[in-house]
Parts: sequence; structure tokens; C-alpha cells
Amino acid sequence: MRILVISQYFYPENFRINDLVFSLQKRGYDIDVLTGKPNYPKGEYYEGYSWKGPKEEKINNINIFRANLFLRKSGGGIRLFLNYLSFLFYGTFKIFCINKKYDKIFVYAPSPITVGFLGYFAAKKFRCKSYLWVHDLWPESVKLAGGVNNKFILSLINLMTKIIYRLNDVILIQSPYFEKYLTSQGVNSEKIIYYPYYAEDFYKPEKKKSEILKKFPKGFNILFAGNIGVAQSLQTIIKAFELIKSKNINVIFLGEGRDKKRIQELINKKNLNKKFTFLGSYPAEYMSEFFSCADALYISLKKAKIFSYTIPGKLQSYLACGKPIIGSLDGIGKKIIMDSRSGLCSNAEDHLKLSQNIIKLYEMSDEERNILSKNAIKYFKSNFEKEKLIDKLIEVFN
Repeated sequence: MRILVISQYFYPENFRINDLVFSLQKRGYDIDVLTGKPNYPKGEYYEGYSWKGPKEEKINNINIFRANLFLRKSGGGIRLFLNYLSFLFYGTFKIFCINKKYDKIFVYAPSPITVGFLGYFAAKKFRCKSYLWVHDLWPESVKLAGGVNNKFILSLINLMTKIIYRLNDVILIQSPYFEKYLTSQGVNSEKIIYYPYYAEDFYKPEKKKSEILKKFPKGFNILFAGNIGVAQSLQTIIKAFELIKSKNINVIFLGEGRDKKRIQELINKKNLNKKFTFLGSYPAEYMSEFFSCADALYISLKKAKIFSYTIPGKLQSYLACGKPIIGSLDGIGKKIIMDSRSGLCSNAEDHLKLSQNIIKLYEMSDEERNILSKNAIKYFKSNFEKEKLIDKLIEVFN
């Protein structure tokens, strides 16, 4: 079976579509990828890439077709919108330049959802089915997390989203809570299939490494890994630490993002510099080594109905690594933490309850925290194990 994968982001950018593509290739599938020029998350071209090229390349014997992009750089909502539209425009041109045949079109849509148009165009050209894997609910998520507030742009995105859902043959959703929203948007429930993230093989329990431990402050360390953005509402844990700053507890941020500067300024303003450490960004392959040196892993989202529907991608990674989880979020994310009995979770933006949960976990015995760790791994293997989910996707294709 020959599959064209369409995603605005692909290797060397760090997205889960990378592992899925390489895993399908190992299963014997012939995969090509249509993607953009790598620039995420800073909005600048990676070394070796520019507007001029490369237009095509091979990675692990996979053909990569690269479309040009309008770079977002450090701009706001308008530049983000132009970034998304540029991939739609240049990606469409690329599709009609590809002289191959495909059996399936698989569209990875964490953002932007506009990539779904490319799935439809490709399906029409190659006369096959399109499978759209939806990770965010538009336009609400782009309004809350992407900084887009222009009413005209939001109404245009809403119209485009409804058309995209209707045009694609199969809609895969990363959270079961998405179905109700999509059906309210006019999507036929029969074309909706729950297909969550899995965690890559390198997410697993590891022994502590001295070279990583040296980067950590002394004390009880809570680690947050991933995008430092508006959607993550990281001010919640800062407010929580105002209440527990006398305790020997620290927070480590592992990642980058548009909201990093504001978060650092807030920490300085609250005189909490000694409690928060920023280690920058590292390749995903090293995450397990950092996780192993932490005492707990932190996950949070902004308080908004739309975010209560989503399963944050880092949750599967946290569970796979078997560390106690501290959460500050609503909906399905909170439900998973509680159902798995892998940690403690407060409602989104409830800094008082979060501070209490942090103290509760801090005061637990090693044996009690080990039980949480074992529960996390058990739940992960039952619900988000990689090979099981790849098997499920192949069943969907067949």
C-alpha cells in the first residue's frame, strides 16, 4: 500500500507524525510525505533550509516533498494565519506536481486544520480516500492558544473547518470527547474514529544519570516538558508556589515557546527565581532521561471548555515513563490521571488546590509514589501502547 502523508510539520521538527511514518514504513508500507520547510517552534528556517530549497529530499528512504512557507517568526495572530495559508497554497501546488499514485491520503492536523484541504485535493487527484487525524478543535483552540482574535479571521476559519470536516472521508480524533463537538459541527458520526496518540519507544522508565542530575537543583523536583505557551497556563503553578515557597520543592521547565518570556518575567516579579529552573529544549529522545531524574511530572492547560476535550500529547509520554503526575486541567485529561491512579489532579487554574496536591505528593512515602508510578505504566500499556495503536490504524486503512 502506498500512502501520502500530509503534514505542515515533519522531521527534523519534533512531532509525533515522524515516528508514525517511520513505523508504518517498517511495517512494509510505501510512504511519501508532503510537508513544509522546517521552522517550528521559533518560526525561523532550520540550518540547511531556505525559501529556495530543498524542494525534495530523502530521509530514511522516504520521499519528502517540501512546500514553501510564510515564516511566522515572532509575530502574532496575523502572521500565524498567513503561515497556515501559505502551506495550503504552496502545498496545493506541490500536490499537482507529484507524478505518482497513492492508495491512501493520511493528513496529520495538530494545527493548522487547513491542512485538511490538502487531504481532499490529494484524494481527488489520486482517486483514493483521505484520512484526517484531528488533534485540535478549530477555531476555538486557535483563538485561545494561537492569539488570533480577529472576528473576520475566526469566522473564516470556522467556515473552512466545517467544509474540511465534510470533504474528508474519515475523521480520526485524538480524544473521545471530540466526537460530540464534531457532530455539532455537522460531521456524520459514522465517519469519526477515536485514534489517540501513542508514546514513542524511547519514552520508558530509565535509571537516573549523574550528568542529568547535575542540571537539577537539590530538593523535590517537579518537571514540566513541552511547549511553554498560553494554552499551558503555567502561571497557575507560579501562583501555587507563592503559597508553598518555604518548602524544598522546585519546578524545572524543559522546552521553549512563545510564552516563555512572560513566564520568566512573572517568576522574577514574584521573587521565585530560586524555585524555577529553565533548561531549554532537548530532542525528544532525551526526555526519558530527564523524566527519570524528576520526582514528579507536571501537566496543565488553560481553563476553557475546548481544552477540557483534549488529551495533551505529553500525558501519554508521562504515563509511559512511570513517574507520578501532578495535573492542573479539566475534562478528559483529568479523568485519565484519576482513572489511572497515576497522580493527583486539580481543576484547571485552581492554584490553591494545586499547591495542596503538590504538598500531598511531596509528603508521600517512596512506597506510595512507587505505586503511582506502577499504575501509570499499567494504564499506558492498556490504552496507549504503540504497536497496538499502529495495528488499529492499519485496520482503519483496510
